[in-house]
Amino acid sequence: MPIKHRLLALLVAVLWGVNFLAIHASLEHYPPFFLVALRWTLVAIPTLFFIPRPQVPVRYLVGYGLGFGLLQFLFLYWGMAEGMPPGLASLVLQSSAPFTVILAVLFTGERLGKTRIIGVILAAVGLMVVGSQRAGVDELWPFALVVLGGLGWALGNLASRAAKPENPLHLALWMTVVPPIPMLLVAIKWEGLERIGQSLMTSLDAPWAVTGLLYTCVLGTVVGSGIWTWLLSRHPASAVAPFSMMVPVFGLSAAALVLGERINSIEFAGCVLVLIGVVVASRMVSAGKPSTVAAASTAA
Repeated sequence: MPIKHRLLALLVAVLWGVNFLAIHASLEHYPPFFLVALRWTLVAIPTLFFIPRPQVPVRYLVGYGLGFGLLQFLFLYWGMAEGMPPGLASLVLQSSAPFTVILAVLFTGERLGKTRIIGVILAAVGLMVVGSQRAGVDELWPFALVVLGGLGWALGNLASRAAKPENPLHLALWMTVVPPIPMLLVAIKWEGLERIGQSLMTSLDAPWAVTGLLYTCVLGTVVGSGIWTWLLSRHPASAVAPFSMMVPVFGLSAAALVLGERINSIEFAGCVLVLIGVVVASRMVSAGKPSTVAAASTAA
């Protein structure tokens, strides 16, 4: 990859890392389930009018939308609303990589070599180390929710891979059509129309929340995914995907700078293990064939 393309990949990692701060800002005002519905609605509406629908089986489009768009962000936003720090959330969400590898073995028959087994084990141990520092119910619950978000991302990865779209960006944008209605129903059921309406009516009183929402929709989703897809169309996934491992680095750094978020030495060791495990688990299966994780890497 030429240096300009490497810098673009690094820019995407920065955009996606900072995106966790944007989500945190939005959650300070909007209820989490409604925020997921609102986020995807704002992207889905222009998508329906201006982006051609990808020529893929509907079941894979829906599966991608339910896994990546609905389950991942339902649990991520819920976990962060319950107290999961944004920087640490950016790291724990990387649990999607080992989950993707395991699900690919179970449901697609993909071979799991020794190297990838080691990667999955390292990532799992790292997550357990981080989780051990959140043994209290108040801290363990948000941690578990974000891990479930990683599982949702992994399910979306399998659907995206099976779809084999000619234009991955069109699939990524059309995926946003799936979550709004079911998420709105969930929000109405659990958060109530009064709370939802109040958050909308007072949006002008929460400029940082609105800014965070717009950042997530425009920079995090459209710009970030657009650049990422463009890079994947011009270079092997194995050359581009490793840059996604920088997302939690920037996420943790941004949270430390802006919010003063700190992790202890044991959590730091767990973070390092997770990142190493994800890198190892995401290596190519065989010469010239990128792994499921590498081919489907994206972020919040």
